[in-house]
Amino acid sequence: MKSTNPSTDASIVVDGLSFRYPGAESAVLANVDLEIEAGEFVAVVGGNGSGKTTLCKSFNGIIPHFYEGEMTGAVTVADLDVSNSSVSELSQHVGYVFQEFDNQLVNPTVFEEVAFAPINYGLEDYRERVHRTLDLLDLDGLEDRFVWELSGGQKHLVALAASLSLDPEILVVDEPAAQLDPVNARETYDQLARLNEDLGKTVVAIEHQTEFIAEYCEYVVLVESGAVRWKLPVEEALNRLDDLRSQDVHPPQVTRIAERVFEDEDRLPTTLRAGTTRFGERVSETEIRTDETTGTESPTYDTDPVISFEDVSHSYQTLRSGTRDVLDELSLELYPDERVVLLGSNGAGKSTLLQLITGLETPDAGTVTVDGVETETVLPEQLAEDVVYVHQNPEEMFIDDAVRADIAHYLEDRGNPDADERVDEVIDFLDLEAVADRDGRLLSVGQQRRASLAIGLATEPSIVLLDEPTGSLDLASREEVGRTIDRAGSRVETVIIATHDLELAAAWATRVVVLDDGDIIADGPPGTVFADLDVLERANLRPPQVVRLGNELGLDPAPLTVETFVERLEAADKSSSPTEVTR
Repeated sequence: MKSTNPSTDASIVVDGLSFRYPGAESAVLANVDLEIEAGEFVAVVGGNGSGKTTLCKSFNGIIPHFYEGEMTGAVTVADLDVSNSSVSELSQHVGYVFQEFDNQLVNPTVFEEVAFAPINYGLEDYRERVHRTLDLLDLDGLEDRFVWELSGGQKHLVALAASLSLDPEILVVDEPAAQLDPVNARETYDQLARLNEDLGKTVVAIEHQTEFIAEYCEYVVLVESGAVRWKLPVEEALNRLDDLRSQDVHPPQVTRIAERVFEDEDRLPTTLRAGTTRFGERVSETEIRTDETTGTESPTYDTDPVISFEDVSHSYQTLRSGTRDVLDELSLELYPDERVVLLGSNGAGKSTLLQLITGLETPDAGTVTVDGVETETVLPEQLAEDVVYVHQNPEEMFIDDAVRADIAHYLEDRGNPDADERVDEVIDFLDLEAVADRDGRLLSVGQQRRASLAIGLATEPSIVLLDEPTGSLDLASREEVGRTIDRAGSRVETVIIATHDLELAAAWATRVVVLDDGDIIADGPPGTVFADLDVLERANLRPPQVVRLGNELGLDPAPLTVETFVERLEAADKSSSPTEVTR
């Protein structure tokens, strides 16, 4: 689709672009060639550190004007040469929403945030622009709200609104689905699709979640080791499985299933709709609609809970709305050796629940008990002997100039007599030798999460709490963190994860707890929880694609993972094969 603005060519042309950061041994981009035509919806994919974000930052002049370095080649955006155009000039044509969108929200209220750019450009119609943009993104009524009071999904849309207030022809969004619950993530993509289809804006999304790419994007650009390997139509791109995996990009679950079931097929389905069509006949033929070995039975407990919430209520003060209730008379018991995942929409109370376990927050009413001790009766430092909380932003845990020093710091603070030996042990246990002497703040996100967990495990806790451990990670980093979580589970009694990653929940958890509006609306094994679609919808959750595929095909219960889906098919094939009679 071409741009609706005939006066400007809303295209992006990259010609032989190379870029090296100051002090870096090698270029992060090397002789990149790329053309994105006006009105296209393009996903940019690649592993962490491949150069995709650096490439996209050249579209609005952040590179080379803010991030200085050695740059050769040319980038032309909306008929402007990036090297010879100011960031101010480029911002009128290119809107940019960063992965850490909170960091670009600089004003107290929604109105002031969206009006910030038009006012700075002296546009007298700034009020009309604000209301027009908020109406476009269905944010009417939020004008006077403080930004910090909004949910994560609302903040993301406000950042998007602010980037659209100058009506740019091109929009670049880094990880649109990151840090958002599944429904808010889909709403963000719906808005991007409307901007692309109805207004003809060129949309570029840096994305790891290929399910969204399959459903919304027109083209895919694969960035590999600082170069563009190819730009292809989305269905063809998502069938380049070896290319994607070489750059740690995970194909959609429906594609992974089809890869193993239709081994000789050249073109595999990439969307749920296509998968339902392709698998419908196969499922009918093999008669696998029911499975008696469901794995959905709730466990029985013969020990005391390690963590208990009894009628716990908790709220936060807001400037204009008084108190905001987060938890409302919540009761919950968690037991040793459980692998618990907390699910819920943005603002449902998942992080608050974790912080109550640490003692960093105390309940307004009710009691929280950890290892038989009420958290209000002890200092958080005492609870930290048994409870480790790994932040959603792992870089917050690094204070020294080396991972080894960070691990030692926390041990020495507790007066541990064998700190050096413990540091060596945990570094070896989590395979951190290669980065032990590097500054944790400069590691990749996957390495940071592993190193931050090492800081906690060194104290030999019995409870580990992880807040969004797989957010914004490519395939390799997700698998790296997954292995780390498994290792942690072998050393501690209880691991509790708060996440929007339902694929992780389905594959890893023994128990899933769903929060909504301050209370628990579902609690049980993953198979039981994911089978209740009404509950998931109420909590702004969408089950993993493999579960939705199973539901569409009438499988009861729906498989939770790619592996179980394929196993069901293979088992049905064997049972339906003619029995050979021997004489």
